[in-house]
Amino acid sequence: MTTTFARQYLDEVARIAAALDPDAIEHLAATLLAVRARGGRLFFLGVGGSAAHASHAVNDFRKLAGFEAYAPTDNVSELTARTNDDGWDTVFAAWLTGSRLRPEDGVFVFSVGGGSEKDHISPNLVKALQLAKSIGATILGVVGRDGGFTADVADACVIVPMVNPQAVTPHTEAFQAVIWHLLVSHPAIQTAAAKWESIR
Repeated sequence: MTTTFARQYLDEVARIAAALDPDAIEHLAATLLAVRARGGRLFFLGVGGSAAHASHAVNDFRKLAGFEAYAPTDNVSELTARTNDDGWDTVFAAWLTGSRLRPEDGVFVFSVGGGSEKDHISPNLVKALQLAKSIGATILGVVGRDGGFTADVADACVIVPMVNPQAVTPHTEAFQAVIWHLLVSHPAIQTAAAKWESIR
């Protein structure tokens, strides 16, 4: 019997789900709770598909979990102005500076590789995290591969296991959504029921 691509892909999804570290996810949940308890804001950072996740997560963390949350990629005018005038490398760090990032706040990264200063991959994430670290803000992440710079500096980070090197991006981005939906549904974090769950 020939294995179809769909069967292979779904088998990989199941393997990743089984291999995820639930303790790392619970640590991420506890770290988020500490940010909320001290009145900190959440800033979600991501590029490409992860930028779309950041926007969606802002909605869920605000509406379902009672966080004050933002994503710089939601303001295309500011994002493109900063990119045009100052360069892509500093766009997130400059935005966080303009938002007056504080030690009470959290910076939450969605990224396939987590960024690499050495390889100049996602330098905008690297510089933003360097800023967050220097200020003492909490760093959180859901990343793939080996976690990159994000995993190196994070206070709490979940690494999506790599089961197929040819499908790192789709699997990582898919599980970013799985994990943040888990978090906003977590009984310790959720403050409001989602619409369909509240209908009897």
